[in-house]
Amino acid sequence: MHATTDLPVAMRALLAGARRKQPALLDLIQKFVRAESPSDDKAAVDACVALAAAHARGLGGRVKLHRQRGFGDLLEARFGPKFKTEAVDKNRPTLLLGHLDTVWPLGTLKTMPCRLSEGRLWGPGSLDMKAGAAMAFTAIEMLTEAGLLQREIVLLLTSDEEVGSPVARPVLERLATECAQVFVLEPAQGLAYKTARKGTGHWRIDVTGVAAHAGVDYEKGASAILELAHIIETVSSWTDLRRGITVNAGVVGGGTRSNVIAAQAWAEVDLRIVRKSDGERMERKFAALKPQDKRCTLTVTGGINRPPMERTRGTMQLYRQARTLAAKLGFALEEALSGGASDGNFTSALNIPTLDGMGAVGEGAHAHHESIVVKHLAPRTALLAGMLARC
Repeated sequence: MHATTDLPVAMRALLAGARRKQPALLDLIQKFVRAESPSDDKAAVDACVALAAAHARGLGGRVKLHRQRGFGDLLEARFGPKFKTEAVDKNRPTLLLGHLDTVWPLGTLKTMPCRLSEGRLWGPGSLDMKAGAAMAFTAIEMLTEAGLLQREIVLLLTSDEEVGSPVARPVLERLATECAQVFVLEPAQGLAYKTARKGTGHWRIDVTGVAAHAGVDYEKGASAILELAHIIETVSSWTDLRRGITVNAGVVGGGTRSNVIAAQAWAEVDLRIVRKSDGERMERKFAALKPQDKRCTLTVTGGINRPPMERTRGTMQLYRQARTLAAKLGFALEEALSGGASDGNFTSALNIPTLDGMGAVGEGAHAHHESIVVKHLAPRTALLAGMLARC
């Protein structure tokens, strides 16, 4: 916003505008939710991306589709004046970051219909995070109409966030390095913005033992399942709640029959960390795993998927700006650490100020009661617009 702008008046005007646009915003969210888009169905994700691309063009956005083969296409849309490379660094664009893929398979709408009831909008992907994408479009529309869009906004909506962003990561990291800050449209943590997120790691541990008859030749066998049990006990002991480190063997398998000493067993292990240095240390610990029974062999694959989004000075500066604007809108904005990760982890690791959780308020992400609370839509959209105008 311009230095001469009366901030409280401007924020009240944005809130009034967001309330006027709330019916259209709700319609847009429902349109996105009804376009089911599981990460592993390229055609379905592409159809949802096409809806978003059409809406972006209707708002005057400069649209580019990053075509993909194994996953859905990525939508890049730019709004406002084009950034000139010779301009001062502080006028670099703002990146709005979100995703349109969901964890829900096609056909989920039959059992989780998209509907408005009890003050909520329900449906698969509503909270995580199609509402956030619709809020971004609405905030951009409001600023354009009010003549407050003074800096270029780059909106990137990806197609593979729920499966680790294997194709989106290089694109979003490149765009982020062109920008002064990143606003992530993931849902809020309760009512709070997210100033930090845990990093994530994933490992698969495969154990090969020696098969034998469990009754006749027991001593000739080397149980892969028993060895795996020792390993799970070892890696689980690395959990350190004080440091925010958790290790969870969430999926296991192995063996063929109860009367056969198992020759094969495996486990998939999830790691959560708060500090980047802990991730490096845990990678070394996984790499150093050895079998107790020397007749067994281990194959350990995996590593850190997303680095932690640490609470940096730049992120806190953005949060304090948001907290000030929220107060002008009449509500208190808290900050939170999330145990989950997002694409904001990648941008924060590049030392780019990143503020997360700027999407909808609700509950039930990845659960059958997924929903957003309608009464928070207008204030949160006005806050997003205010941040875009101010930054």
